[in-house]
Amino acid sequence: MNQCLKNLNKIEFVVTYACTGRCKHCSEGDHSSCGERINPQIAADAVRKIAAEYDIKTVMTFGGEPLLHTDAVYAIMTAANELNIPKRQVITNGYFSKNADKIRAVAERLAACGVNDLLLSVDAFHQETIPLDVVKQFAAEAKKCGIPIRLHPAWLRSATDDNPYNRKTQEILDSFKDMGIPTNEGNIIFPEGNALKYLAEYFTDKLPENPYVEDPRDVHSVSFEPNGDVLGGNVYERDIMEILRDYAP
Repeated sequence: MNQCLKNLNKIEFVVTYACTGRCKHCSEGDHSSCGERINPQIAADAVRKIAAEYDIKTVMTFGGEPLLHTDAVYAIMTAANELNIPKRQVITNGYFSKNADKIRAVAERLAACGVNDLLLSVDAFHQETIPLDVVKQFAAEAKKCGIPIRLHPAWLRSATDDNPYNRKTQEILDSFKDMGIPTNEGNIIFPEGNALKYLAEYFTDKLPENPYVEDPRDVHSVSFEPNGDVLGGNVYERDIMEILRDYAP
């Protein structure tokens, strides 16, 4: 086993960078590389191979908007469920269709393939371009299917900072109270991409540390890009276990 990966316990997939929102806080920026998506079969195969050697606790899919490519999410989560990986997580803005039948069908399929932690990104930034009524419709269907669901807001500077964006975010979160959906800690916006472009005035002091950067000599989470890039290799070109074996920071 590669000693840099001895504590590996999480697998992440950026399913796609395509998105239904155009958020001011998005670290991806203008989504210029949104045409690619992760290959469902290769991704599911990677989950099985990695979990055979490492004690994986979490498999996560996000984006972009991952539910624009539900076949990939279903394949990944089905593999994780079959392997009894404890946390099977999807982060979504909840807006992938306006069709009620499709919204219901996606929620039912997510439940069937074992998703047990649905994080719904709702806040002042997402709701500038994403209709809240459609998001609530998806949330209601997911809850009806028994999927554990939490609200996952993005906070500007901190969750307690008093600024117009945070105040609007709190209003949006409060509107979910009658649905009985809890809110998790969310995340603090890091100044990259659109956030640096549109919210620079809020980052005039010392910049916060990027919470997603970890020690490359002690990797806990392996993340796949839509084009197959992972840990300096590409899973479309080489077997994932070869990439993990040869990884060096």
